[in-house]
Amino acid sequence: MTKRWFWALFLLLGLAFAQNRGGTLTVALQTEPTVFDPSQAAGADIARMVYDNVLQGLVKRNAKGEIVPALAERWKVSASSLTYTFTLRKGVKFHDGTPFDAADVVAKFNRAKDPDTKRSGHIRPEIYRDIASVTAPDASTVTFTLKQPNQDFLFTLSLPESTIGPRERKLEDQKVKPVGTGPFRFVAWERGVGVRLERNEAYYIPNLPYLDRVNFRFLGDGEAQLAALRAGDIDVIAYSMLPENAQILARDARFKVFSGGGTAEAVASMNNSRAPFNDVRVRRAMQYAVNKDELIQSAMLGYGTKIGSMRSPGEACYEDLSGFYAYDPNRARQLLAEAGYTAQNPLRFTFTLAAEFPYERRIGEALAAQLNRLGVVQVNIQVVDFGTWIQRAFVAADYQMTIIGHVEANDIGRYANPGYYWRYNSPQVQQLYTTYLRSNDPKKSCDALKAMQRKLAEDAVSIWTMSLPALGAYRANVMNWPGASLSPGILLAEVYLAR
Repeated sequence: MTKRWFWALFLLLGLAFAQNRGGTLTVALQTEPTVFDPSQAAGADIARMVYDNVLQGLVKRNAKGEIVPALAERWKVSASSLTYTFTLRKGVKFHDGTPFDAADVVAKFNRAKDPDTKRSGHIRPEIYRDIASVTAPDASTVTFTLKQPNQDFLFTLSLPESTIGPRERKLEDQKVKPVGTGPFRFVAWERGVGVRLERNEAYYIPNLPYLDRVNFRFLGDGEAQLAALRAGDIDVIAYSMLPENAQILARDARFKVFSGGGTAEAVASMNNSRAPFNDVRVRRAMQYAVNKDELIQSAMLGYGTKIGSMRSPGEACYEDLSGFYAYDPNRARQLLAEAGYTAQNPLRFTFTLAAEFPYERRIGEALAAQLNRLGVVQVNIQVVDFGTWIQRAFVAADYQMTIIGHVEANDIGRYANPGYYWRYNSPQVQQLYTTYLRSNDPKKSCDALKAMQRKLAEDAVSIWTMSLPALGAYRANVMNWPGASLSPGILLAEVYLAR
């Protein structure tokens, strides 16, 4: 053995021994989901816990946001882009001991594309509508045939909704105790307190995961999170830490603060179908009236990136429109006057905020203060719980203005859906999105997506206040923590505790 090979082997073995096995990691999350199957309910914290930790799909998005193999070892795409053939991993078992094979995949996607959501339990069948058929030539091969090319098909398969459970498992059981193939088993849910995961001893990747257990604790209050971390009751504050607490912990050598890139946009949505925001002059006035640089400094202490449309800088085909509406309160007043609003007849509307989300609450309150400074706007803030927000704003579109963080990557396509809660209906945007999806030419596809971003900005559909950071902190002995938030889940298989 040469000296070079000897030292290479020495370093490799040293790395292996450095990654200690065992121990329990306790992670604080902001909100408690009502279910834990992302195919049956929306919510970022569902995916943060179970995506790739408990539930896996054919492919996944890694910490860099790249689409990589998961339950499929590899795949090939036909020249027409209409056929995707996946070769599955062999010998994989679900946490209940049943074997995973192609029949589970076929059952999953036949359910997913069923337009009858009451029967299927699947929340978004529309994202699978391009699937003409899904078949299994054998137990280790799955073939998808599409009705038309879809630029986002692999991305769709990487969504939390596309994770796969045992085909015979009841949906009601999967809601409260999901069974998957991931590195951790879902063991217990203590309502109001947290969730416990334990190592899957039969995981198909040798030596992973490193941890014995992961506990998620639901702590929505920022001060309670800080106190728990300092007291040693938790090890990590995940992605929703208050900016002022980040500054405190950054001065303490016992902790490490992370502020990674992400795909979350804090969107102040205007109901485009309802007065006063069915008037584009009013929507444009709102854009000129908002000082985004001030919002980032005052509400987030500088954590955040200014954006001008529904895209974060880390995403492909990003168009920098952060300066599209320069802060200009006089221009805002002029547009409002053209729409009939003056100091004697001010623009009055209700701004609905969800109580559980501190970033959006403080951004929303600061934004309302800026609008009220105009002298011709009177904003009434209404705070509701998240369940009420879902039913009233998201489902029924019964609101005027609201703000929420849209955390999923590549979700600009929702502006091509006239039924989505901002109720924006633009045939031009719909056509641009279709061009993006259906083109086999990557440049043409990307150009269409950039044009779509510009059109959304021109129409002032929403106020895209900032791209939110993945802001959190962990104890100094936590290793391999995925600081960026470019995957839907907190990828914990390779996290370990230093001793």
